[in-house]
Amino acid sequence: MEPITYSKDLPLFFSIFIFVYLLGYLFIFKKWTPETRPLASSCLISLLHGVSAVVLATNALLSDPNRGFSSVNTQSQNSILDFSSAYFLADLVHLAVFPSPAGGDSLFAAHHLAVLFVFLTCRYMVAHGACALLALLVVAEATSACQNTWTLADARGKDAPLAVSLHRFVTVPFYASYSVCRCVLAPLLIVKMTWFYVSGGADDVIPRWVWVSWTVVIVTAVTVSILWIWNLWVLFFQERYSKFTKKVRWPKAKRRHYCATSCSFVSKHGKL
Repeated sequence: MEPITYSKDLPLFFSIFIFVYLLGYLFIFKKWTPETRPLASSCLISLLHGVSAVVLATNALLSDPNRGFSSVNTQSQNSILDFSSAYFLADLVHLAVFPSPAGGDSLFAAHHLAVLFVFLTCRYMVAHGACALLALLVVAEATSACQNTWTLADARGKDAPLAVSLHRFVTVPFYASYSVCRCVLAPLLIVKMTWFYVSGGADDVIPRWVWVSWTVVIVTAVTVSILWIWNLWVLFFQERYSKFTKKVRWPKAKRRHYCATSCSFVSKHGKL
């Protein structure tokens, strides 16, 4: 196990995320409501992190000929772990400064702290296993662009027709892609990774308590994601069913109105 080494990347990346957040809050979203400006700024840094992480992590994985679930971290892989850690730290600052009126901040904060534990122990404690975590990061952030677009459009409100149309347009693609990534690809990767660790493939470089902790955090996060997208699908189909029943009932009501009008006309004039 390598000793902890100081890295300039983490504070640098943290400064960048804070700068982008302030850029969004003070300029890009300055005309938004006080309730939605913090959320929109958070989505902005989430978008920056997600898109960048997918590209950088994919490149770091493909360029490592010795990649594996227990392989030693390369310099580029460590930089990406610092990059992602900086994002979660910046978003924790956002949660602390701007508590959500709708609540749920404690769940997000717990998620961020747990992910930080995984990334920082991999980066600064064991210096192995980044390939497994970055592969999961790619799967998790593959839907970042679509998800943040969906969230921003929803936050903009119903008073913006373009936002309403955009939200309606990206809803199904986002739900579908998120379901594939979080409900199919992520569990498959977790099973493969866990089997490797349980079989003792990393015992000589990653302490058992470390990879067990990683597994617990990852499984919990994916389970929550599955429950979240399941709930969104349920609400989606309930809304569609409600609209469908209204369309079916409206013609019936119209026909009843027409019959009542006709009967009234007949009773008055004796003919149609």
